[in-house]
Amino acid sequence: MSALATEHKAVNLGQGFPDFPMSAGLTALVTEAMNKGFNQYSPMPGWMPLREAIAEKIAFLYHTTVNPDTDITITPGGTYAIYTALTTVLQPGDEVIVFEPGYDSYIPNIVVNGATPVRIDLQFPEYRIDWAEVRRKITSKTRVIMLNSPHNPTGAVLREEDMQQLRDLVQNTNIIIVSDEVYEHIIFDNIKHQSILRYPDLVGRSFVCFSFGKVYHCTGWKLGYCVAPAAFTREFRKVHQFNCFSCHTPSQVALAAFLRNKESYLSLASFLQKKRDYFLTLMKDTRFTMLDSKGSYFICAQYDRISDESDKDFAIRITKEFGVAVIPVSAFYQDATDNKVVRFCFGKKEETLALAAERLARI
Repeated sequence: MSALATEHKAVNLGQGFPDFPMSAGLTALVTEAMNKGFNQYSPMPGWMPLREAIAEKIAFLYHTTVNPDTDITITPGGTYAIYTALTTVLQPGDEVIVFEPGYDSYIPNIVVNGATPVRIDLQFPEYRIDWAEVRRKITSKTRVIMLNSPHNPTGAVLREEDMQQLRDLVQNTNIIIVSDEVYEHIIFDNIKHQSILRYPDLVGRSFVCFSFGKVYHCTGWKLGYCVAPAAFTREFRKVHQFNCFSCHTPSQVALAAFLRNKESYLSLASFLQKKRDYFLTLMKDTRFTMLDSKGSYFICAQYDRISDESDKDFAIRITKEFGVAVIPVSAFYQDATDNKVVRFCFGKKEETLALAAERLARI
């Protein structure tokens, strides 16, 4: 869709990256790190001052103590962290509970390791987990439950009652959790992010994956990290060591300093909530029916008042004819389930959103 947007000079609300600048202070810190000579390999687990800053942040946010030496690994992006976590624990014949729609890397990561994805649809249109169905799908082969909150592509978030259901479900089992929390700071309406890291009984069985790119508007840096118990992390690093080995050192040095500025991540939710609310106001002039978004910088919309086309055909047509690129949500299902829903990214400049909405109002 991004290629199609470029071809037709469309406003790109499809791919999830900002079109506004990142912090000049953070880029200045990277330049400073380079000028000071931090240009060689960092240690395989990551730059220790950065891991220490992450551990301090986790203690501040979630009141959980993690050891920066044994429990945190810096990775080239959140997607890499997820792949490495799954590769660490999966063997052929294992089963992984995975919810759809879902981020498109999960199932390929499962399949490439010889495991079987056990797909469960989130309940439309709220995109909630049906925990009774999860219980029915658990077998002796269930190795992993894959979670994502705030959720891509829908903007749904896990609630406290979801976490209690999860805790009850995995108690007295060997099931491992891989939790994708790359949008941890992009959560709206004063809702508390239900991180795995809040729950000691879940921390002991989980890989929790994060992204600096989503927090600091630098998706092209491809830097993230994985938090896991020491025993899990030892095995995780055996994969990491012979795959990536280490990540971009100057960026790690810069982030170690910048991360101590709490306001830089605590202000992210209100910053993007304003964009969500502004986009919702603009979209009142269209015939789209907006669904709820409680987190991430994505929001979905039904277009059944406009067309009965498939979501893929609709997305392609409005990119070509009206100059706005979106993502058909069927792309996030293995069987291309089509609820006549498309996804917008509202993490854009206001003028970008206004231009897109003006065009969408013509449909």
